[in-house]
Amino acid sequence: MASPSLVWLRDDLRVADNPALRAAMDRDEPIVVLFVLDEESPGIRPLGGAARWWLHHSLASLADTLDDLGTTLVLRRGPAEKVVREVVDESGASAVFWNRRYGGAEREVDSSLKTALRDDGLEVASFHASLLHEPWTVKTGAGTHFSVFTPFWRAARALPAPRAPLPTPRSLHGLRGGPASDDLDGWDLLPTWPDWAGGLRDTWEPGEAAARTRLHEFLHEDLPQYDRARDEPSAGATSLLSPRLRWGELSPFTVWHEAVAVDGAAGFLSELGWREFAWHTAFHFPELATKNLRREFDAFPWPRLHPSHLEAWQKGETGVPLVDAGMRELWRTGYMHNRVRMVTASFLVKNLLIDWRRGEEWFWDTLVDADGANNPFNWQWVAGSGADAAPYFRVFNPELQAKKFDPQGLYISEWAADAPTEPIVDLGETRKAALAAYDVVKRSSRAES
Repeated sequence: MASPSLVWLRDDLRVADNPALRAAMDRDEPIVVLFVLDEESPGIRPLGGAARWWLHHSLASLADTLDDLGTTLVLRRGPAEKVVREVVDESGASAVFWNRRYGGAEREVDSSLKTALRDDGLEVASFHASLLHEPWTVKTGAGTHFSVFTPFWRAARALPAPRAPLPTPRSLHGLRGGPASDDLDGWDLLPTWPDWAGGLRDTWEPGEAAARTRLHEFLHEDLPQYDRARDEPSAGATSLLSPRLRWGELSPFTVWHEAVAVDGAAGFLSELGWREFAWHTAFHFPELATKNLRREFDAFPWPRLHPSHLEAWQKGETGVPLVDAGMRELWRTGYMHNRVRMVTASFLVKNLLIDWRRGEEWFWDTLVDADGANNPFNWQWVAGSGADAAPYFRVFNPELQAKKFDPQGLYISEWAADAPTEPIVDLGETRKAALAAYDVVKRSSRAES
């Protein structure tokens, strides 16, 4: 009798360089590939709208790829621990493989399931696949985790080089008459009424094949201008790989090894390092999306929320051209240039004095590349409450940022030509108010020490 292997995919929607899939192939038994949409397990954060759109199309692409290779993608919805065990029973699988996750709630689910399956007599293994270095392997000289990027990245680079990518399978041995799958359309991941995803469809093609195409284009066409022009939002010099990495359509090992083979990639590789640092931080501080990493910021005197200010920021109607351009690009495409992300975030937190968590929640819902580490990590960096945080007195002036990085107004003209021209707040006065609020944090910190 066949003894199938079950491969449980999560944020690794690819067949290339997939260690869990490779482990199943090495058993030379039929393979069942499973994806579980789990928004019910305790602590698991439900996906935002843009992420759900991406997930639908990435799963559809992956299903086609697996079908071409000789197996099918089984889709199920519900608490992962319960669903995986049900599929094990239905398939008769004797081995279960997955690639590791690093969020706190996700680790608890995986650990509990691994114990339960092993107690049932199954072979169970998890693999290193989503980060170049697992979070616990990069340590300070004292054996603790890092809170500043530069020494973190220096220590990471001193470790053995990331492994080479695993080969892409040419065929897979599927299980005939395997477990039934949910209908992807029945998950209602796509917006219908209203259908706000037209800009996402015009901008993106999710899926592993498109991800590899974009990686090749970036490395061979855009990388030469990356260091010079990556801060200019109209230059088109950024990689646009962040959603590919977030959903695992590309592995970081593939990106790393293809990039190091190209001259001039050091600046881009450091951005991979920033992604590693975000997950390093989230692994050691699982409440990153809801609590200040630097606890002295709990004393920050957030004023009473001004709903109209938050709504104006969300809609790109602040009267500040660069901010409005960024927020409109975000709503239209599910993406925003990184320099503009910093400016829009600084404006929300330090000019509107709105809690960084409100901005993080909006980005979580509207970004196709929002993940559990990078999104809150970067918001806390801007707010000054996180790891390696921007100094509290650094308040991005959106007008000066526009003059420096969009001097001809190309980006603003593309996204905010019809935006309001009267700012909803005075930039100078609100900067003073922000600095006064941060002084409260400083005084509180001194009093406690």
